[in-house]
Amino acid sequence: MNPPALPTFREALPVWIRIGLLSFGGPAAQIALMHRELVQERRWVGEARFLHALNFCMLLPGPEATQLATYLGWLMHGVKGGVVAGALFVLPGALVLLLLSLIYAVLGEVPLVAALFFGLKCAVLVLVIEALLRVARRALHGPVPWIVAAVAFVALFFVDVPFPAVVLGAALAGWAAPGAFAPAAHKGEAADAPAALDAMLLADPGRIASLTAAARRAGLVALVLWLWPVALLGVQGGLWGDIAWFFSKMAVVTFGGAYAVLAYVAQEAVEHYRWLSASEMLAGLGLAETTPGPLILVLEFVGFLAGWRHGGLVSGVAAAALTVWVTFVPCFAWIFLGAPFVERLHGHAKLSGALAGVTAAVVGVIANLALWFGLRVIFPETEGPMPVLAGMRWDALALSILAALALFRFRLGVVPTLGVTAVAGLAVSLVL
Repeated sequence: MNPPALPTFREALPVWIRIGLLSFGGPAAQIALMHRELVQERRWVGEARFLHALNFCMLLPGPEATQLATYLGWLMHGVKGGVVAGALFVLPGALVLLLLSLIYAVLGEVPLVAALFFGLKCAVLVLVIEALLRVARRALHGPVPWIVAAVAFVALFFVDVPFPAVVLGAALAGWAAPGAFAPAAHKGEAADAPAALDAMLLADPGRIASLTAAARRAGLVALVLWLWPVALLGVQGGLWGDIAWFFSKMAVVTFGGAYAVLAYVAQEAVEHYRWLSASEMLAGLGLAETTPGPLILVLEFVGFLAGWRHGGLVSGVAAAALTVWVTFVPCFAWIFLGAPFVERLHGHAKLSGALAGVTAAVVGVIANLALWFGLRVIFPETEGPMPVLAGMRWDALALSILAALALFRFRLGVVPTLGVTAVAGLAVSLVL
């Protein structure tokens, strides 16, 4: 089988738009979507390279799915590809959440919109489970990776071990015993022709070196574009200085995704800055969970309400834009400065072992997110690790089964499955 041709930038653009529009459900679902689109269906990126990039992104602060899109876009089409892939992963959700934030500020919650997004959440749950099965099948080979995946899941779900500690522990295990992990990153592709990106890199070994100088310049520019407004607004103080400084801190400490810092954000935004109430923070989280894009976009909702109460619509939109800027621009800096270094060490045995150890832990991370997400969709009264059976939402269970049938039995694809389940959720809300 011959490898597919690497797409031109113009050919890749609609795919990045599609991914940005369909990236519902948090990091596990978003990683699953990218894997389906880029690895499984189009074979633009090979399994091993996808996991290699994902492992690096898991070690960085900020939304890992956004950074993964930026990394892969950079590998395919340089800085331009990375900027466009990362931006398109964020912008659709940011625009949708801005509109929903405005509706919420004016009208409060809108039941029909909530019902539509409820159906989407049920479909996303099935997509996450499919991704978990697929990644585990391709990434876990041998007893040690399975053990690491299981330990990561138990540590995160039951023991509440900090995410950085889980990932660091898996990386150290892979570094110490690379032979036990190396097959996890490479087995499964041997019988297939290389993916388009892998074939291109084999044919042009100097491509990474040619991309490195531009990437470093882009990373330094991203740092300036992030830190300059923070410093300028910080000197002025007031609402704008608080927003720039507070959300910049969040961009640096969000290891493990949005859930790792949401409690701190809620406490500071509600109790210290008094930008919104606790119930409004929960409403914003609900909106962010049901719109495309990374869950950390909930910060945009917080920024919008802070600006709205400070000076109305224009102030709210400006505050939301500033929040998104200082939250996501650092992501481009981390990728453009770090990815060339990681790519150059792609064949380093101990580094490959460390990243393969992270691969095994990522399976446990996705399992943790899938179960956490599933419990809160079907058992919304759940607070700890065990579900509250009396609080089961039978409509959520039925919609999830419908999504599973559409995806696995009838193979409708992602977009039709999301559409069918969203419409079904709206119909159920009208009937009930």
